[in-house]
Amino acid sequence: MNLHKNIIRFSAIPMLLFVLGACKSTKSITGGEVNSRLTAKNIINAHYANQSNFKTLRGRVKIDYANGDDSQGVNVSLRMEKDKVIWMSAPLGVVKAHITPKKVSFYNKLQNEYFDGDFSYLSELLGTQLDFEKVQNLLLGNAVLDLRKEKFNSEVYNGNYQLKPKKAQELFKILFQLEPKNFKIASQEISQPENSRQLMAKYTYQDISGNVLPNEVKIVAEEAGELTTIDLSFRNLELNKPMSFPYKIPKGYDKIILK
Repeated sequence: MNLHKNIIRFSAIPMLLFVLGACKSTKSITGGEVNSRLTAKNIINAHYANQSNFKTLRGRVKIDYANGDDSQGVNVSLRMEKDKVIWMSAPLGVVKAHITPKKVSFYNKLQNEYFDGDFSYLSELLGTQLDFEKVQNLLLGNAVLDLRKEKFNSEVYNGNYQLKPKKAQELFKILFQLEPKNFKIASQEISQPENSRQLMAKYTYQDISGNVLPNEVKIVAEEAGELTTIDLSFRNLELNKPMSFPYKIPKGYDKIILK
């Protein structure tokens, strides 16, 4: 991978990943036993009944990124207003990102570059069509796709509920596992075999102010044999605090044009 491509990718990935949080004073959620009598519909309804309910989130997250021979780690500040904006800033504002339902934007002071556009780049990066809602769901431990719009078969697998579509799709293969305690996503996988693309996310959870949010997340994206992994750990999370989202692209920076 050339340096220019790596910088763009490393700058963009964190803004997909910093929504989640963890607090040192809380403990990871464990336990819960599966009930083999539950139908797929029961499981899906329970998943949507257990969505996190908060207005704003802030904290810090450590992101460890690896792609081929390249690996980097960064600590970022994060802020989020649910359904409206995701904001992040690396130390000294070297990299800053701002994502809304309409636009994805970030800049990199080290390279004097910025990106300001739609979700097409993030969709290409992770190998599946994305919008703000899907990105938010991916990060909060919710199903990326709306499970209520598809019919699934359910089974118990490795202590989780596993959902597979009853009707196979031509272009995509999807698989979801939900943990039994809170019916949050334990893992979700979307693949495009014809294009050699696969996106998988695995989660552990904790309770923060009555909200079940991811504690650690591992995301693996593969395309044409090229593997990208992102490990996240979170700290100092606060919910429902007043906050602002300052963001302005510096003058004189070069715009990143995606081909």
